[in-house]
Amino acid sequence: MKREWEGYMNGINYASVQVFSPRRSVVTDMIMVQFISMIVIFGMVLLLKGGELSTNEVSVFLVGIMVAGVGLGSIYSRITRGQ
Repeated sequence: MKREWEGYMNGINYASVQVFSPRRSVVTDMIMVQFISMIVIFGMVLLLKGGELSTNEVSVFLVGIMVAGVGLGSIYSRITRGQ
C-alpha cells in the first residue's frame, strides 16, 4: 500500500514540475501568441471602428501594431537563429 502511495505522489510531483517550469520554447510560443493577438485586435478595432475614432486614438492603435510587429519579428529572428 505504501509503494502505491509513493508512486502516486511521484506522479503528482512530476506533473507539477512540468506545468510550473515549462521549457523555454513554450514560454516563447506564448509570448508570440500575445503579440499576434495584439496585432489582430488592434487591426480589427481600426477596421470596424476606425471611422469613429479620433486621430490620436488611431495613432495609438497604429503604434501598438508597429510595436507588436517589431517584438514579434525580434522573437522570430531569435528562434530562427537557434537561440
